[in-house]
Amino acid sequence: MSNALILLVEDNEDDVFLMKRAMKKAGLDFPLRVAANGQEALDYLSFNGPFADAKNPPPSLVFLDLKLPYVHGFEVLRWIRENLPELPVVMLTSSNEERDRHLAAELGAVAYLVKPPVAETLAETMRFLKAPERKN
Repeated sequence: MSNALILLVEDNEDDVFLMKRAMKKAGLDFPLRVAANGQEALDYLSFNGPFADAKNPPPSLVFLDLKLPYVHGFEVLRWIRENLPELPVVMLTSSNEERDRHLAAELGAVAYLVKPPVAETLAETMRFLKAPERKN
């Protein structure tokens, strides 16, 4: 699955750094794109705004924070389920609240991880990677 791309939706630079480090430690050598807020994630996924040229490859997996500027993580997840139902989404958040876990599962998240990410846990979530569709 060498063409797999991961979209990390995360507004905290320290958490982006920790994710990159955990991926490297887990031996996950996938391209990683970062959306710094919920609106940027929606623009990326729908080819709007700065991503309107459609040159950005669609992700094979999304790691999604909950508490994001502009558009909350649950709203991003709802949009993904309505528009890209096959795209696996892993919640990656500091919230250990049972109600957040429940709502994430209800909205179709394939996993719920509490920050900081651990290499072994990230390696396990890679089973959710989908092969990107090829354009003919």
